[in-house]
Amino acid sequence: MRLILASASPRRIELIKKLKYLDVEVRPANVEEHTDKTDDKEAVMELAERKARAIKSDGLVLGADTMVVARGKRLGKPKTAREAREMFGLLCGAPHKVLTGVCLIRGGKIIKACEETAVEFAEYDESVVSAYIATGKPFDKAGGYGVQDAELAPLIVKITGDYDNVLGLPTALVDALISENYK
Repeated sequence: MRLILASASPRRIELIKKLKYLDVEVRPANVEEHTDKTDDKEAVMELAERKARAIKSDGLVLGADTMVVARGKRLGKPKTAREAREMFGLLCGAPHKVLTGVCLIRGGKIIKACEETAVEFAEYDESVVSAYIATGKPFDKAGGYGVQDAELAPLIVKITGDYDNVLGLPTALVDALISENYK
């Protein structure tokens, strides 16, 4: 089955390839990533739908959007080292959630869903945070971190839920949605 992934994220591209039955074409969607939705799950699903709709195709299109919410605040991609440090201040020492909204569109059929995973970081460790920020890795990731990055391992205490979701795409959810709605 052919699927168009409306994303340039290297992590999403790698994750969608886990679904071996899909022939994936990558077409990044350029859309405004701001929403007025106050409900976090509704917000990521709206942004995922916006990305999917931006791709003009009769085929199956997948849009996705990931958001990190810590201590009630939505954390996007940090623009500066200071902003990344502030994000780690919110992330460390308390659980936070990673939400990924997905939207599949083919023809007039639109299916949206959201995966939520809980992540817990250890207390703030200046040396770990500084070393991680120095790598430059925080600046292209929601919440300012990649759970797969070895430099971050000392901070990760617990992940409850779908690990792939924290990477950027809940592949099990996408697989189930395709199987239930488009096969």
